[in-house]
Amino acid sequence: MIEFYPQIRLVHIASVIASGSLFLLRGVLVTSGRAWGNHAALRYLSYSIDTVLLTAALMLMTVLNVHPGNQPWLAVKLSLLVVYVVLGSFALKRARTPRARLACFIAALAVFLSIVTIARTRDPLGPLAPVLRP
Repeated sequence: MIEFYPQIRLVHIASVIASGSLFLLRGVLVTSGRAWGNHAALRYLSYSIDTVLLTAALMLMTVLNVHPGNQPWLAVKLSLLVVYVVLGSFALKRARTPRARLACFIAALAVFLSIVTIARTRDPLGPLAPVLRP
């Protein structure tokens, strides 16, 4: 299956971009008071993209034989993914006030960018590495 690595990686990267872009769009719509951000069509599109993203990620882990137990950067990335999902859920519908939604939305975007940085650098410190490592 290693011969399909470039294609799987491309699908994974494209899915990350699509997922992040759709979350950004939905978050802007919701925080600006437009209910269309939680429209069923956008939610189902988000579910579909995230399913492709997760499938490609699992395929990459299998093909490359990397696992959170032997790659600290991957363990941190997966832990932050859980934080991102929870913050995203609060940003899009669970937070009680518009201010809380906005705070969760901004925090979710920061976590998303951290996940991308960790994936690109394969460093568990991600964007904090330059500050914490002299």
